[in-house]
Amino acid sequence: MSDHEEECSTVENDEIIAHTLQEEFSQLAMREVPVYSHAEEEYSRASIDQQNWQTASPRMYWSGNICNHGEADNAWVSGSSINYGDGEEYCYSQQPVDSYEYSEMDDPLNQMVPIPHVPRINGEIPSMDEATSDYERLHQRLQLYDFVEHKVEGDGNCQFRALSDQLHKTSERHESVRQEIVGQLRILRELYEGYVPMDYDEYLCKMSNNGEWGDHVTLQAAADLYAAKIFVITSFKDTCYIEILPNGQKPKRVLFLSFWAEVHYNSIYPQDMPASHRGKKKSWWSYWN
Repeated sequence: MSDHEEECSTVENDEIIAHTLQEEFSQLAMREVPVYSHAEEEYSRASIDQQNWQTASPRMYWSGNICNHGEADNAWVSGSSINYGDGEEYCYSQQPVDSYEYSEMDDPLNQMVPIPHVPRINGEIPSMDEATSDYERLHQRLQLYDFVEHKVEGDGNCQFRALSDQLHKTSERHESVRQEIVGQLRILRELYEGYVPMDYDEYLCKMSNNGEWGDHVTLQAAADLYAAKIFVITSFKDTCYIEILPNGQKPKRVLFLSFWAEVHYNSIYPQDMPASHRGKKKSWWSYWN
């Protein structure tokens, strides 16, 4: 078998694995999430709140635990504008829904100890039991913070589809998004090569193929390329969210993703944003600046 045939076979196998995993995981997503009693819900929230804000995540992300808002959820009052991924400026303002007085210390992001995001390639695929608990954890976090997922196809291109949806309001431009990111990786290889524990040219060749899974190196390249802050709500036990900042530049937009069980990304939007307007209308998140 020639090297080209072997490479094509590897990509096809990766796509088959991706399809199989996503079909199995989709069955989990279709299951109704158990309805908790009020006491169970409070226990669940309390369990999340117990995570230590001051502890560095062993996964080495600029990461945090936004699962400890308390009353501060209703306290953000500042306003500004930001680019929500598609080149347009959107108004960001939030008025308090109760009389709780705003304090900068109440902003959960201000209580975090920043941890530099270190790009990495993908880790091990979890077992089905782990994937099940991971999905339920992610589902609870999305509900708690009023995000909804715009689900993208699980064909090995999900990271690029989710980025495409955030950037262009459609997941179908994933191929061009992939090639743009690979171009960034190729042109500025000195920024990323040290994070890839394999031959870098081989890595670039693999990543340019349809169906090759994106990783945290491609996410960092996307943040740099699009001058974007990428905010990822995760299913990790120890990391509620990952915040990826562009190197050496101020973010001009924010991209929102969810990351489930090491194998699937979706595009996410605030719950109160109409489906027809997601990605192009107002959102009420004052702290993304």
